[in-house]
Amino acid sequence: MKISTASHTLALGSLLFAITAQADSGHKSTADLLNDFWSPDHISRFECRFGILNSTPFGLPRCMQAENIKYHLDMLYGIAQANDGNRAAGLAGYQASIDYVKSTLESAGYDVTVQPFPFNAFYPSGDGVLQATAPTPMEYVWEEDFTYLSQTEPGDVTGMAVPVDVQLGAGNTSTSGCEPEDFADFPAGAIAVVQRGACSFGQKASNAGAAGAAGVVIFNQGDTDDRKGVISATLGDDYAGGIPALFTTYDIGAAWVAQSELELRLVADVVREQTETFNVIAQTKRGDPDNVVMTGAHLDSVFEGAGINDNGSGSAGLLELALQMKRAYPKNKVRFAWWGAEEAGLVGSTYYVNSLSDEEKAKIKVYLNYDMIGSPNFGNFIYDGDGSDFDLAGPPGSAATEALFEKYFNLREIAFEGTEISFRSDYAQFFEDGIAFGGLFTGAEGIKTEEQAAKFGGEAGVAYDPCYHSACDDITNVDDLALEINGDAAAFVTSWLSLSTKVIDDEIAAAETPEPAIGARSLQVQQKKEPTHWGDKWVR
Repeated sequence: MKISTASHTLALGSLLFAITAQADSGHKSTADLLNDFWSPDHISRFECRFGILNSTPFGLPRCMQAENIKYHLDMLYGIAQANDGNRAAGLAGYQASIDYVKSTLESAGYDVTVQPFPFNAFYPSGDGVLQATAPTPMEYVWEEDFTYLSQTEPGDVTGMAVPVDVQLGAGNTSTSGCEPEDFADFPAGAIAVVQRGACSFGQKASNAGAAGAAGVVIFNQGDTDDRKGVISATLGDDYAGGIPALFTTYDIGAAWVAQSELELRLVADVVREQTETFNVIAQTKRGDPDNVVMTGAHLDSVFEGAGINDNGSGSAGLLELALQMKRAYPKNKVRFAWWGAEEAGLVGSTYYVNSLSDEEKAKIKVYLNYDMIGSPNFGNFIYDGDGSDFDLAGPPGSAATEALFEKYFNLREIAFEGTEISFRSDYAQFFEDGIAFGGLFTGAEGIKTEEQAAKFGGEAGVAYDPCYHSACDDITNVDDLALEINGDAAAFVTSWLSLSTKVIDDEIAAAETPEPAIGARSLQVQQKKEPTHWGDKWVR
């Protein structure tokens, strides 16, 4: 069955009539009418059953109700409770999350692909140990003086402490450990003392391992006052140094550099093992398979908790969107993805994009990302696709995608801001491959300002999500209004692009160059900034 242009016109006309009918003697603004229509107290169970509302950008948001998203969140929370309190990739809670998403989609008539991929599962088993064993014994305090670098190998090693090309003092430009040459004449079996700066932690630790170090301790750079303490950091999923690695403060590292004959012991009580986990992929049966609108959210939580806001909220919203679009009549195929191992370093989404041929990548017109859309102290943030807020634009088509999200918020007269393209979420590899992207974010560990509290509500001076990456990210850690507003925004933009990608096509056409295409496309893609984080963890 196909819906004709006349039928679309009739549906839109009926929709506008329904909105107008809600006016109180004609005195409500357009925004008030849309807010009432898109976020009603209740909708009839028959309204979204026949594909008419589901097929338009003005109708689909009415079908995307927060109470339905919260149903999926309840299911994900129950899964976490039944599986040691988390849904981390590689563990039973994540597999159960996959099973729930897959069975729900299949019950709705979707064909579902579960895509396996390799990754390094990493879980702390106990506290670490850092000691000076000679010449003066000293015990350092776990999570105050030092912590693990995520993805460290396990181990219990003791050896002479050997500083590697360090540069102390304010304003230093340390490149300690970034080059193999930094380890010239390094004594095998010693513990490398390496300073933060210039390159990734994984590169520093891998160079130390290749030079014969038994272990490595990386201390903070100390070039500024805010780079002196203990941080949450990672070596990355691809770390291949083969040795245990800890992170400590600048002051401790600087004091070690001044000591001679220093011997250290470090213990990493962790599990790190090569395993596999999965992405879940489904797409609409209708629509042009050569012009795909792709949308995604990561399904895994951190090891520390159930991950209900991060990122149960995005995953549940995406699942409800897929259920509502099963009856839609898109002109372009809509593809949905639930990514695995995002918290391990965007592993699943990166694997997926890299597994596609140039021809298949070229079929993806845009990627829409939803990573946290229910933060309890939320802001409404749209990825800065045009670079107007943070001086880095996405690939051609990203500005037009941002503008569509802005159109939604402007129609409702709801405040929003741009958010930086930081490469902390699953859009990163799409960006790398020149695919337009956009999406929403309601905030993580960042602190809400006074201006934002006045704009969005909530509490200034408090994190957007005080339970980010913590055990308290449970079923109480979501805001219903944030889910409703941002769920509707996802529906509006996805539906719009499912009917026409002209705004993206026009931007891509304007950016094309006369030079021969490289790979699948000829696009002027700005060189991206090197990422500083994966999730909440520093990578450099």
